[in-house]
Amino acid sequence: MHVYKAVTVFSTLFAIVAVVVGFVLLDEATQRATAAPEEVNVALAVAGLLAIAAGAGTYAFSTRFRAAGMGNHKDEAD
Repeated sequence: MHVYKAVTVFSTLFAIVAVVVGFVLLDEATQRATAAPEEVNVALAVAGLLAIAAGAGTYAFSTRFRAAGMGNHKDEAD
């Protein structure tokens, strides 16, 4: 159970960092959305999109599964 919780915490942390880094890369690639289309750094923009997708995918999979003993707040009595 401790390993599962640690994996969940660190995968969520990775997901958050990946999404933030992805948006920073997109911001840099488009020069804060002021660059003309021919001035956009395509490689940096693609790297940003991939980082955002990796973060979103990691977060989606890390929050999907629960180990035994991890309750669901919807199932608890008030």
